[in-house]
Amino acid sequence: MRAPTDSPLTRHPGDAAGGSDPYAPELGSVPQNNLSEGDLENVNKTGTTTVGMTTADGVVMATDMRASLGGRFISNKDVQKVEQIHPTAAITMAGSVGGAQSFIRSLRAESNLFETRRGKEMTINALATLAGNFLRGGPFFLVSPILGGVDESGHHVYSLDPAGGVMTDKYTATGSGMQLAYGVLEQEYDEEMSNEDALGVGARAVKSAVERDTGSGDGVYLAEVTSEGVDIHGHKDFDEVI
Repeated sequence: MRAPTDSPLTRHPGDAAGGSDPYAPELGSVPQNNLSEGDLENVNKTGTTTVGMTTADGVVMATDMRASLGGRFISNKDVQKVEQIHPTAAITMAGSVGGAQSFIRSLRAESNLFETRRGKEMTINALATLAGNFLRGGPFFLVSPILGGVDESGHHVYSLDPAGGVMTDKYTATGSGMQLAYGVLEQEYDEEMSNEDALGVGARAVKSAVERDTGSGDGVYLAEVTSEGVDIHGHKDFDEVI
């Protein structure tokens, strides 16, 4: 299944994480949310295990499928936690479902607008910086995504924290099951592996988390990113991809 890049919003510029791209984010003020600590008990959360890896072919990302209400009740067993946001980039979500969905819509809009205005696609480095700026200044509370993409400069994976921090790595994991996922990644990741091999590693990392983390479960979504685009597909049975 291929995730759509279309959005009812329009897109706009963003720029490199401490890099030399000439495009800087042009962001207006963003309203803050007014949720109290008690209100968060009634927020749909993804709990989550998300994984991102660079490979010899591009980028592979993997997530589980579970959303919970207040962390205690499973509210959805088929949540797609990885979405395409750019012709050759995708992003995962961990934390508040509403915050993550709003965050993804905003990134798609800015990416589309940038392409419309500039006549070319935003670099992945610029997209990562824009994402960090949104997280730092916006109402996207409890969102800790992984951004993965491919451009002329190479294959990239960025982890972003809720305060807007942007870090690049060969592989990373976020969410409540991240420690279990890292156990698999530390043993099996190889930066020279193919996307096909990485899909199996990603699925095994998520399955390891699902076995013990109550916030993760119900299957795996896998995203494969190359210079040709983004392909996303879900599997309820881990044996189909491991």
